[in-house]
Amino acid sequence: MKVEDVFSSRLRIKILKILMQVGELNVSEIARRLRVNYKTTDKHLGVLEDENMVKLKKFGRIRLYRLNESSPKTRAAQNLIRVWEHANMQQTNN
Repeated sequence: MKVEDVFSSRLRIKILKILMQVGELNVSEIARRLRVNYKTTDKHLGVLEDENMVKLKKFGRIRLYRLNESSPKTRAAQNLIRVWEHANMQQTNN
């Protein structure tokens, strides 16, 4: 998948940001925080998982997702988000 395809979705970017902040969450909690339905959240998590940007842990029916810190794609996305957020904060303060 091309980089523009991964970043073409606001929800995927928001999922990455949530997981950067919290660390690990189940699908239902991610969906609740995004205020979207479970199925939509699950679809976007599947894309991020296919790209090896998130990791899945299963405990029975519970599925927990976290960032795949060893993935170069994840590290690049984290850097982009951090730099972008920092620049926005500086712009707001000036």
